[in-house]
Amino acid sequence: MNEVNAVSGAGPDLAEPLTFAQQEVLERAVTKLVLIGELVGVSADQMVLLLNSGLTVGELLEYLGVRTRQVLVTPAPLEAGGEAPKGG
Repeated sequence: MNEVNAVSGAGPDLAEPLTFAQQEVLERAVTKLVLIGELVGVSADQMVLLLNSGLTVGELLEYLGVRTRQVLVTPAPLEAGGEAPKGG
């Protein structure tokens, strides 16, 4: 948990480069964010644009959480004939 705190408190004006352990934690976190984003229809490029436009990482996490809940409660689309897909 200390590794996560060390990385999360890091800003753009780091006095020292990240340690190997901190770099690994950061890479795993980013990978998870990208995967969650893909699941809810937000690409990595879109997330970068949101962050560059002023969204904080915390706000991005909230946004992805809202999108996740929307995806989980949205019913599956109906087929062309207006019927639910048949199990096969």
